[in-house]
Amino acid sequence: MGTVTEALLARVRAARAELAVAVAADDAYSVAVAQDELDDAVRLARGYGLDVEVAGADEE
Repeated sequence: MGTVTEALLARVRAARAELAVAVAADDAYSVAVAQDELDDAVRLARGYGLDVEVAGADEE
């Protein structure tokens, strides 16, 4: 796996984790910010041809 691929998948994982924390904290602003970051990370990963659901972005 290339460096760019690893970095994109790491960004998706981190964004998902941040979103989970924000949801658990019931912080609407943090949820919105984290969701925007996740959307951006997924969009970039898909732009590089990565299927973030299959490529292991959910794995820790």
